[in-house]
Amino acid sequence: MKKIAVRNLRLCTKDCLCLYVCPSGATDTEDSVIDVTKCIGCGACSDACPSGAISLVPVEYPPQQEKGDAVMSAMTHAAEGKAREERAALDAASAAGKPGLSRLLRAIARSSRLSAEDIMREAGYMLPQSGRALSLVQELLDSPPGEGFPSDAASYIIHAIDCNDGGYARRESGSRRYRCSRCLTEFEASHGEDPACPMCGAKGTDLELI
Repeated sequence: MKKIAVRNLRLCTKDCLCLYVCPSGATDTEDSVIDVTKCIGCGACSDACPSGAISLVPVEYPPQQEKGDAVMSAMTHAAEGKAREERAALDAASAAGKPGLSRLLRAIARSSRLSAEDIMREAGYMLPQSGRALSLVQELLDSPPGEGFPSDAASYIIHAIDCNDGGYARRESGSRRYRCSRCLTEFEASHGEDPACPMCGAKGTDLELI
């Protein structure tokens, strides 16, 4: 199984021993992110790193273990319960008259969210390459849960990640609607097309998927 090195920037202490042992120069980058196009997966940087910030990960992950319908139903019910607990705690925190009580309630909300995330991962959403995870992203993209939902990021995930278990078929047909942040023009562009505002020609980050 082919592997590449990745660096956890939160753990990196800038000892830079990886720079001296890397035979391909993959660790010598301006942003501290290992260049995967140069990495040969030898593991020398991981062995030399005193802070344990570098790990070897497979280039292609195996499919995630499938869960039965009964297990999925139970886990979904548990995750929904944690989501309700989080919302209730946040509502109570907003109404709390004391700062200390508000902080406690927000900590409870955070705990509920982390528990829900753990449950969802165990339910089959651990790997972004899984059909279940990609289908969930597509559902959220089709019906955003709120105004702040990052539709552009969700769309990027759908088109950048290939499903590794056959549980999701990427939609290549149809179109998406965009809003230009420069001139506020709304327009549609086909899947696979590089969108550009028809009024001012803006592209990339100047366009918001709506």
